[in-house]
Amino acid sequence: MTTDVRPLLLHVVYRFDIGGLENGIVNLINHMPLNAYRHAVLALTEVTNFRQRIQRNDVKFISLGKPPGHGVWQYPKLFKLFRELRPAIVHTRNLAALEVQIPAWAAGVPVRIHGEHGRDVGDLDGNNVLYQRVRRFYKPFVDHYTALSTDLVDYLVNKVHVAPEAITHTYNGVDVESFCSAADGPQPIAGCPFDPSQHWLVGSVGRMQAVKDPVMLAHAFVQAIKLAPELIHHMRLVMVGDGPLRDHAKAVLAAADMSHLAWFPGERNDVADVMRGLHAFAMPSLSEGICNTILEAMASSLPVVATAVGGNADLVVHGQTGKIVQPGDSQAMAYKLVQLAFNPERARLMGQAGRQRVVSNFSMHAMVSKYQSMYDQKLKRGQAFFESV
Repeated sequence: MTTDVRPLLLHVVYRFDIGGLENGIVNLINHMPLNAYRHAVLALTEVTNFRQRIQRNDVKFISLGKPPGHGVWQYPKLFKLFRELRPAIVHTRNLAALEVQIPAWAAGVPVRIHGEHGRDVGDLDGNNVLYQRVRRFYKPFVDHYTALSTDLVDYLVNKVHVAPEAITHTYNGVDVESFCSAADGPQPIAGCPFDPSQHWLVGSVGRMQAVKDPVMLAHAFVQAIKLAPELIHHMRLVMVGDGPLRDHAKAVLAAADMSHLAWFPGERNDVADVMRGLHAFAMPSLSEGICNTILEAMASSLPVVATAVGGNADLVVHGQTGKIVQPGDSQAMAYKLVQLAFNPERARLMGQAGRQRVVSNFSMHAMVSKYQSMYDQKLKRGQAFFESV
């Protein structure tokens, strides 16, 4: 029996389910060279069918079934798990998984990395003192940090007091071959009641929960029609995703007697095809790291109207590849959507500029190369340290 000498990289998340953070892990595993690392995914709660998006058959998935609250009682189980798996690198993501750093340290994991991918709904501005203190408490157990946006780098430096040299600023990457526009314009979306050759479709993709603020987009669409009533004949809304606020967003349209102007298909596995059926993309989030769906929309040559939170402004260049509005300001978003709807040629040129920006700065190759280089460097230093003691 041949021993697999590739070092094990263990990705730790709270729950492995549909989401931007989790999609970033999927892309990283799928596109990293096979001979570089073995991979395993540890979910503190559960691993869902989302695991099927990973295209490799050598990835191990582990679910702990952790109930809400601090998981100190699981430390012995985690310690034993780390001793059995002997990962070379443990990479936790976001605050909910940060506590795993202590048993990883105790078990002698050579490299312990923590990634900040976005803010919690209870800490949208990063000023939650308790969250800052929790992160500072775990800081001695973390070897290195990754942060997806300039905003999160500043947070780690100024609020958590992490040394700048201990942070790698990493952007998400997008598959620019899968996400691209159709040569002859937007194509019909399977199951969608609207025809992109007859209607102007603005869409969003994401889990319908508070931090994504889908209700704001529903209000913005209603207000856009009221600002320009003639748009009722061809402007349509497509909101892909599921979650606790889906019914609320639908109710906003129903109250304005505009349900027939919107389509809520739920979760979809053909997001690239959905993007190819839209004319513009909207992201009303209250908080973001680096938003995968914004990158996917830009790669699909769509102009993007997004809120000025997290890394959104790192991606969308206001006036060139889309528009930036303040979070919660449905009126401002409505106005920007109306502008795009009335000037489709300007919207098309913005979309093209967005595509060029993604290809140049946010490719999958660039993301994977940066992560792999960081892993290689930290592992080399970690192994050298353990050999010297």
